[in-house]
Amino acid sequence: MPRSIWNGTIAFGLMTVPVKLHTATESKTVHFSEVHLDDGARIEHRRFCSKEDKEVEYKEVVKGYEVSDNTYVVLDKEEIAAAAGGRGKVIEVEHFVDAEDVDPVFYEKTYYMGAGKDGAEPYRLLHDALEATGRAGIGRFTFHDREHLVAVRAVDGVLFLHTLRFADELVAGSDIDVAEPSRGPGKREIEMAQRLIDTLHERFDPERYEDEYRQAVLDVIERKAKGEEIAVTEEPETDDSDDLMAVLEASLGGAKKGAR
Repeated sequence: MPRSIWNGTIAFGLMTVPVKLHTATESKTVHFSEVHLDDGARIEHRRFCSKEDKEVEYKEVVKGYEVSDNTYVVLDKEEIAAAAGGRGKVIEVEHFVDAEDVDPVFYEKTYYMGAGKDGAEPYRLLHDALEATGRAGIGRFTFHDREHLVAVRAVDGVLFLHTLRFADELVAGSDIDVAEPSRGPGKREIEMAQRLIDTLHERFDPERYEDEYRQAVLDVIERKAKGEEIAVTEEPETDDSDDLMAVLEASLGGAKKGAR
């Protein structure tokens, strides 16, 4: 069992549920280091004081908020924590919503929640009630020096906590420049597109999807480490045909062959 990264309480009404927060995801991204092209040595980033023009130790670095040009208000960890008030250890559930009503665009990061000390019974009660109703608890708590809007859901026998984006963090779709076509799609084109979607429809199975690009990068690294020269491939040309019916018919034909 991985160590918990936060211990606290879920509160709703007069009910309290002691919980422990655990990481539910991990990054598999291929990370590169910065190295000097001439000799392959690793590049170091050092902390310099802009006023004294000298390197400073990490213990001398604090957090400051700029209130005017080059004027900062400095806060220590305790002062930053004080801003959270009582929310540093409590997830305050304000109301419950149908879980399916939360648009995926609001989901940010996912955590597992286990039962905290003496919390087995209220934990199972909350889990089973959420599972039976198909609802999610919406609340907020302070974590890593910022307030998070959260959704608490019951999934596969455990409670999930999803941090959510606030509404003002989303860019409105109306702000995106979407070119208007000279004519809208016709009825037959829409029907063909629906048939293509139906042909490619399957039940979502996350196990079948792997990060192929990450593996390709690792393969290139391994080959180059062995002294192999890496050939740079050209980007494939895209089909910019404006004959939608021809493209749909070709797509349907390919999809049907692939389904056999």
